[in-house]
Amino acid sequence: MKNCQECQHPVNEQAYICPNCGAPRPVKSKWDGWGIEYKSSTMILGMPLHHISFKYCSNFMPIPARGVIAIGQFGAGIVNISQFSIGIFSLGQFCVGGWVLSQFAVGYAIIAQIGLYREESMVRLFTVCENCLDYKNSTKYKDRLSVPIYTW
Repeated sequence: MKNCQECQHPVNEQAYICPNCGAPRPVKSKWDGWGIEYKSSTMILGMPLHHISFKYCSNFMPIPARGVIAIGQFGAGIVNISQFSIGIFSLGQFCVGGWVLSQFAVGYAIIAQIGLYREESMVRLFTVCENCLDYKNSTKYKDRLSVPIYTW
């Protein structure tokens, strides 16, 4: 048995929370959150070559992955694979970037279900056409996978 770092109550060394005060990881002298994080020591342009972060701080704030190659739930980098991402090349669910593959996207060139992209001095908002892949019922959009719904 060791004492909790917060309330000094005796706690089992295997306990995840203190039964007295509810502090997470009560016997660890240093605890910085849940999840995993890895940063390479190689730096390019002031960023780690790759940063992988699926981690939350002890105050429940996520730690975003920031690197040349960023992988995580939140990320920013040149090449980015994350749920919420910003990068030149981005892959994820919600993405902003130059070249983007995403469900919801904003970018120069995108493949997305819903998104904004730039085309010949216009910005287009599009959604995937439900009839685009149904060639028997519709030949109007046979050569296109997306239909602009608003252009400005």
